[in-house]
Amino acid sequence: MVFQFVSAGMEQHSKQSGSKDTGRGSTARKMAEQLARGFKAHDKGRRDIAIDAFTYVDRHQFQFLGETDARHASTAFVEALWKKDDIELDYLRGGQFDRDGLRQADYRPVRQKLRERATIIGIDPQYATTKAKAWRRHKAGGDYWTPFGKSQLYEIRRALRDPEYPNKPRAGDEGFGPDPCRYVLAFELHDMKTDTHWQQGVDVMVPYFKRILEANENDE
Repeated sequence: MVFQFVSAGMEQHSKQSGSKDTGRGSTARKMAEQLARGFKAHDKGRRDIAIDAFTYVDRHQFQFLGETDARHASTAFVEALWKKDDIELDYLRGGQFDRDGLRQADYRPVRQKLRERATIIGIDPQYATTKAKAWRRHKAGGDYWTPFGKSQLYEIRRALRDPEYPNKPRAGDEGFGPDPCRYVLAFELHDMKTDTHWQQGVDVMVPYFKRILEANENDE
């Protein structure tokens, strides 16, 4: 009788855990889809759609924020993207970027909006500097993937509320950890501009968001 009771309890716990995991995975996938939707909207100049999409993501990954703050943070991010675009257009010559010009361009408006986002969420202020550096180098040339990974490290630390992430057990302490690298990979897939690569980018980001959702559940 005792064995039957324990077994039944374990089975019930397994069903509940499976249900939570399924729900978490579904939300994580929608977050990944909305992230892709936001960047697609940016590519098409659809500012309001981009804000709506990024707000969904921020509301779920930074659950300590209210709806209003999440929208303000996402709006600041979108405004930073648009400021970046304005700068790049000034250095577009015959369909090609003037890379030397971009390297010398004033990116302070971009950093200002990214700092605004960081302040609302409580992200390390270096997030703004590294993200702007990544965006500049992406068009001007040079190593953009390192500052991309660094900026995402600051962001996920806040989402997980773990300033020590990635907490590696032995070596590689200077690395960004697996999740910021997923973000960088998703960005690389975005660059390919095909539906297949977009879908791969979504798939890459599902574990990223699933980890955040799991951490938020554990903090409740």
